[in-house]
Amino acid sequence: MVDVTDVFRPDGLLARYLPGFAYRKAQEEMAHIICDALARSKNLAVEAGTGIGKTFAYLVPVLMSGRRAVISTGTLTLQDQLYHRDLPLLGSAIGRPVHVALLKGRANYLCWHRLKTAQHGGLRDSKLLSQLMTVAEWARATETGDLTEIENTSTADHALRPWITSNSDNCLGSHCDFFDDCFLVKARRRAQVADVVVVNHHLLLADLALKDAGFGELLPDMNAVIVDEAHQLPEIAQQFFGVSLGSRELEYLARDINVEIRAAGLSGEIETLCDDLMRAASNARAQFGKLDGRTQWEDCPQSVHSDLENWEDQLKQISAALAPARGINPGLQRCVERCEQTLERLYEMQSRDREGLKWVEASRKSLTIHWTPLDIGAELGSRIESHRGIWVFTSATLAVEGSFNHFLGRIGVPDAQTHILSSPFDYQSNARLFLPEGLPQPADADYTFALLSIAWPIVKATGGGAFLLFTSYRCLNEAREWLEHKKLPGPLLIQGDGPRTKILEQFRQSGNALLLGTSSFWHGVDVRGPSLRLVFIDKLPFASPGDPLIQSRLNAIRQEGGDPFNEFQLPQAILSLKQGVGRLIRDFSDRGLVIIGDPRLRTRNYGSVFLKSLPPMPVVDDYMEALSFANSLKPSDAKTDDNTSETISI
Repeated sequence: MVDVTDVFRPDGLLARYLPGFAYRKAQEEMAHIICDALARSKNLAVEAGTGIGKTFAYLVPVLMSGRRAVISTGTLTLQDQLYHRDLPLLGSAIGRPVHVALLKGRANYLCWHRLKTAQHGGLRDSKLLSQLMTVAEWARATETGDLTEIENTSTADHALRPWITSNSDNCLGSHCDFFDDCFLVKARRRAQVADVVVVNHHLLLADLALKDAGFGELLPDMNAVIVDEAHQLPEIAQQFFGVSLGSRELEYLARDINVEIRAAGLSGEIETLCDDLMRAASNARAQFGKLDGRTQWEDCPQSVHSDLENWEDQLKQISAALAPARGINPGLQRCVERCEQTLERLYEMQSRDREGLKWVEASRKSLTIHWTPLDIGAELGSRIESHRGIWVFTSATLAVEGSFNHFLGRIGVPDAQTHILSSPFDYQSNARLFLPEGLPQPADADYTFALLSIAWPIVKATGGGAFLLFTSYRCLNEAREWLEHKKLPGPLLIQGDGPRTKILEQFRQSGNALLLGTSSFWHGVDVRGPSLRLVFIDKLPFASPGDPLIQSRLNAIRQEGGDPFNEFQLPQAILSLKQGVGRLIRDFSDRGLVIIGDPRLRTRNYGSVFLKSLPPMPVVDDYMEALSFANSLKPSDAKTDDNTSETISI
């Protein structure tokens, strides 16, 4: 009988089936730990350092156990990798083929009803209509309806997406004329009979919260749940255990009503009311001007409070005007129901008597009002506890000074078994950490410029190939302005100037680029090889105490007699820093330098806690030593041009 050792040993099954396979002791150890947890029915959290190969370390035990399992990932990209490559390969290697299903959220699947509606007068933008023709041609050939198959709509924020996909609000369900051919329904049916279902965290939490974006039926039939990149789970969970309503939702509702009204040959008062609602939704966002981010409800302009009342009044008027159209056709019927459900959400948000926080989030294009429970851990933990299966949480960043208490508290699973497995990479030989001296305090107005002035010769010495990571958009923009006047070793790529995937691909291909990013580039980014040889971090990533969710959490800890800084702010910042530093060394042959500018690493007692939590790379104090190491990183064939000074917009 095949066991874990047979799979992972240097001459084992993986070595035969996987070209380039290298034995890693920690990978085999992790697989044994997970096998034991599954056999003993114990929840488990494993911090697996970068390079261990945790994906195979959890997949092999799942396949060998014979348990029906859900694998949840942090990204759609990893979902596709697991489904299309890793699971089929492992099934063949261990001689245990498995029935695997891939399940994504609604917005990833073409909706036949919305496609036909857009084709027959709903969509009027000439550019989008041209793209729609391409989609319609692809739709006739695709088996899955997964929009990642077609490059034209591969990004989630593509303007055509809302016209050709459904959501839980506008889906017609079993009343749809295309129900039997629905790509999402087919995907769900495949998932219900599969041995292993690959999902992402959003879908997992939707299912756990019994929201329509998932099944509400997937987890009860599974006896193992593997959560990869589990450090993302607490933040994502916030949106699933509360109530929210945004201006974009209202705009889409009004637009869909108008489309259905025209298709039914009706017009007049309802169209006018819908146009009024779209303007009201847009005006609510305009109240915040250029400001974005999160704001407590009490601190919002009074006009925003009035906007919420206006939304309610206008929804009531539309609902009353639509009432005679109830039952004319499924599309109009669903519009009537959406109006009623949206009003219910407004009422629920305004009448919440449980302990929670009401807040507003402004983005570039929308304004969303939220009600969120103060203790996500309690909500999430109770749902996990009610599920009869075994949960395994894994990531490279779960522990703080060897303790999982912070992470386990945030997910509400305090009694899970825990293990830490260190990275097999040779940080002592291949990496250095440079802590610049003589910097002002991070709150100083000239801090970013002072740090860049010190670090710039080192950045140039590497010949580019650098991630410059910032804790705020303000600091990023200051750096952008400063760098645009310099002679750069390569292209300057800026977060927000295009889709993240395209920016990353250009970075990889360039070999000498500088990439400026904030939070989204601190984690989930994998650039192997010499294209990335320097990671620059401006400050310790303490969450802003002005964030209403952070503020409420700190107040709750304080009211319970706890220490908000040591119990929440410090461990959160440590985990974030570990993620940022972890972008550098992604393979055994990688070499690189980390620069962390914050002087508090040297001057505050907690600085040593940060340093102890990082990979064991030598700390460089001498500037010339750092410069020399940076020079050694520059590829001999580096594509450099001292006259290059360009910002790439993609």
